[in-house]
Amino acid sequence: MAVPHELTSLVHDCADCPIRHRAVCARCEADELQRLEQIKYYRSYQAGQTIIWSGDRMDFVASVVTGIATLTQTMEDGRRQMVGLLLPSDFVGRPGRSTAAYDVTATTDLVMCCFRRKPFEEMMSTTPHVAQRLLEMTLDELDAAREWMLLLGRKTAREKIASLLAIIARRDASLKLRSAEGAMAFDLPLTREEMADYLGLTLETVSRQMSALKKDGVIELDGKRHIIVPDFDALLEETGDDSDGGFLV
Repeated sequence: MAVPHELTSLVHDCADCPIRHRAVCARCEADELQRLEQIKYYRSYQAGQTIIWSGDRMDFVASVVTGIATLTQTMEDGRRQMVGLLLPSDFVGRPGRSTAAYDVTATTDLVMCCFRRKPFEEMMSTTPHVAQRLLEMTLDELDAAREWMLLLGRKTAREKIASLLAIIARRDASLKLRSAEGAMAFDLPLTREEMADYLGLTLETVSRQMSALKKDGVIELDGKRHIIVPDFDALLEETGDDSDGGFLV
């Protein structure tokens, strides 16, 4: 697929990449980036398009450059569960595994920076900066999965909505090299239906809790997707997490 025109400069110059400081190549030196350049290519997907099906062979690994994708798993009887979100800078695929573990679907228009899997695996064994960064990202993903277990198992509907908004707000701030504090604004990448699916709630509950957070001044809505947070600390107070970064028990 063709790469969008606005990413033309990105394709030719990694220094201008919007996820460079968070991606798997974040610690790479110039010579290492040059090696990655030799095995790199870009793919773009339209919203709703399936990137890979569970069980399919994956000949690449990738970083999400722009857009959002979902990870879903389908049971034998056809029931589907969204098990994760892929936000900009998140890594897709697993070195050492030739098949996909989940369905990966573009939620919005999506661009990925892809690396051919075999050469990438070989590079990991000879380039500590790549292997070290991927390990850090894997551990971060493990922490996020544990946090999500708490969210789905113990948090109220209001806390779930607030937690999801806080996660997206933090990532947006990180990509823009800003601190997550004070007033913030970001675009919500999920529809209400997708939020309900991801959080294990009904559509009605999501809409009701979003309206309640708006009524209480925790968030402001500009259209359907643009979220304004007047005070990020006030949003965090709604998540049920401890103020020191831990969880309330």
